Amino acid sequence: MQNAKLCLMILASASPASVALTCAAALAYAVPAVAAARLGPGGTRAALLGAWVMHALVLAWSLIAETPRFGFAPALSVTAWLVLTVYAIESRLYPQLRVRAVLAGLGAAAVLLALVFPGTPLHMNASPWLPLHLALGIASYGLFAAAVVHAALMTRAERQFRLAADPHSGMPLLTLERLTFRFVQAGFVLLSATLLAGWLFGETLYGAARAAQGFKADHKTVFSLLAWFTFAALLTGRARFGWRGRTAVRVLYIGAALLLLAYVGSRFVVEVILGRAT
Repeated sequence: MQNAKLCLMILASASPASVALTCAAALAYAVPAVAAARLGPGGTRAALLGAWVMHALVLAWSLIAETPRFGFAPALSVTAWLVLTVYAIESRLYPQLRVRAVLAGLGAAAVLLALVFPGTPLHMNASPWLPLHLALGIASYGLFAAAVVHAALMTRAERQFRLAADPHSGMPLLTLERLTFRFVQAGFVLLSATLLAGWLFGETLYGAARAAQGFKADHKTVFSLLAWFTFAALLTGRARFGWRGRTAVRVLYIGAALLLLAYVGSRFVVEVILGRAT
């Protein structure tokens, strides 16, 4: 009940422009998610591009026209937008990549969730390194999320191969595997940079608010380090022992789950389960 009242208070305090932009983006995502079969590949791609642009406007509005806020839902929203950005680029190179409806549904859910749970305002006395730290962290989230999407497609392609399905119905298995590990490698580099920035500027990163961040920062650091070691083991296992297929995908999923718990999970507990707005 308390969380429901908090959600209603947040929605009531949201600006009309923010609500209008968010609803417009969600509706734009709903078109390719629901009517992909009727629109066809070209129409679905155009509709998804329009939704991607609307989503970008929502993110820009929240940063420029309003008090910058951050939390688990905005993190998911930015991550979903980054995954769609990766897809927009890849779909030009690999037209057989077919996940438009699924990504559209995830985009609609993410943008609406960020409206209901906008997070807490960024502290004005925080370190100037904080935006870089957040940007690196969210970028690593986006790359690992893209890796997870490709891993799921790789699993589906492997299943179709075992069932002797049409080999031209999707991307080649080896191409998906190569792309998956490229995203893992890039995400690992950014995650390492994020942890390094947190270690170097940890004492001043959140300014005077550091004392109030103790619970969240501790859990975030522990899960981030566990995720880092998991991804390091995955890359080492692939390089030295030739890990691939189901073994590699399982380790990737474990690392992604740990990384999700690092920030999104801890903030979800604080903002939703504990019902703290700050």
